[in-house]
Amino acid sequence: MSNLTELGVAAIRDGVAGGEFTAVEVAEAFNANVAAASSLNAFIVATPEAAVDAAKAVDAKRAAGEPLGKMGGVPIGMKDLFATKGVQTTAASHILEGFTPQYESTVSQKLWDAGAGMLGKLNLDQFAMGSSNETSYFGNVISPWRRKDGGNAALAPGGSSGGSSAAVAARLAPAATGTDTGGSIRQPAAFTGITGIKPTYGRCSRWGVVAFASSLDQAGPMARDTRDCAIMLEAMAGFDPKDATSLDMPVPEWEAGLNPDMTGKRIGIPREYRMDGMDEDVAKSWDEGIAWMKDAGAEIVDISLPHTKYALPAYYIIAPAEASSNLARYDGVRYGLRDLPDGAGLQDMYAATRADGFGPEVKRRIMIGTYVLSAGFYDAYYNQAQKIRTLIAQDFAKAFGQCDVILAPTCPTAAFALGEKTSDPLAMYLNDVFAVPASLAGLPAMSVPAGMNREGLPLGLQIIGKAFDEQGVLNAGLAIEKAAGFVATPDRWW
Repeated sequence: MSNLTELGVAAIRDGVAGGEFTAVEVAEAFNANVAAASSLNAFIVATPEAAVDAAKAVDAKRAAGEPLGKMGGVPIGMKDLFATKGVQTTAASHILEGFTPQYESTVSQKLWDAGAGMLGKLNLDQFAMGSSNETSYFGNVISPWRRKDGGNAALAPGGSSGGSSAAVAARLAPAATGTDTGGSIRQPAAFTGITGIKPTYGRCSRWGVVAFASSLDQAGPMARDTRDCAIMLEAMAGFDPKDATSLDMPVPEWEAGLNPDMTGKRIGIPREYRMDGMDEDVAKSWDEGIAWMKDAGAEIVDISLPHTKYALPAYYIIAPAEASSNLARYDGVRYGLRDLPDGAGLQDMYAATRADGFGPEVKRRIMIGTYVLSAGFYDAYYNQAQKIRTLIAQDFAKAFGQCDVILAPTCPTAAFALGEKTSDPLAMYLNDVFAVPASLAGLPAMSVPAGMNREGLPLGLQIIGKAFDEQGVLNAGLAIEKAAGFVATPDRWW
């Protein structure tokens, strides 16, 4: 086959298992695409040898008649937030440049054990802090999409998992890992016309993942469609005794349970998400999604999530507070960058290393977090934000007494141009307005491509489910996917 890079996870897995092509042929085809797409800046480090070596191992297993695993023969991109043994892991920050872990993150190890191979480490917003992939020390990731009006403005691929979304959309990888703290899987998936799911908090281990906000961070898959996400999530998920927040629950067979029939299901539509000034194309897409759910047999239910308006400010207190604590470990002593001016003492080294190693957005969030945790402000800000978080979780619990899943837009707009929002951090933070509530409540949520706006850019719809009900979320996502029939791909210009 000459078009191997047009295949997704399921097609590659089944094709390798069936002998239609070899895993090595697949790896080499994607390696060639990665090498030819340097202008997208999706990868910080490419690892073509690792992809081929993993593929050879899968082909050898097939020849010996051994099982190939859930991801057998599928090469993937690994977000550079996951520790990979012997391969540089930076979190897209200068402070970790050159750091090579001597261990493997639990999630990446599970994927390798399932037969996947690594095409390389994907670019991201520095320490996963950003919504446009413009805060990376290694340069901006550029979306493969362009506006159809002929404008050549470089567009944001979303963030923080912008390298992951760009790689999957541009056919540099059939799938990629992402992490989602406040929308960092769902928003980039929506911006680039792919599918991504944030599972229930604790479903995937955080061990070996560079921490941003530990009570929010959650790994998940980003792929071409819902089935591919279900396959990859099965491989990634599972209890890990090394992660105290890991869910000690069996991993369901999500792929086998996929069913787009929504008969008897109740779909909640949160009235608070229909905000004044909502983008007209986004509102239209949401209305179409509601109609598709009705056609699939669902009952549409009006619900209220009254504390939604407080979610974003609460998030931007809690997440920076946790970041200020987590990032204190980067001090120039144990690993990564060390900036030691002549005659400097220990405190001078700390200050110089952090000043040089952290980017402006990371410094901004550390300062916000340190402020809200300081004496005199802890109760006024951090404790209040935690109370809001509890109220938001209670809102969802009450809503799920009336419905099975919730349908909403993923983002308030389609992709914007690079540089459009960098001068206004608050405008950038507003990108997360629909994604943050589910993160604060620890709920599973996914984005599915649902159509295009008038500029020819993808729009995503978000499905939010009850805790542990990834199956319900995936099934609703599949219903949207089948109704939308989204097959658009970016025109190759890179």
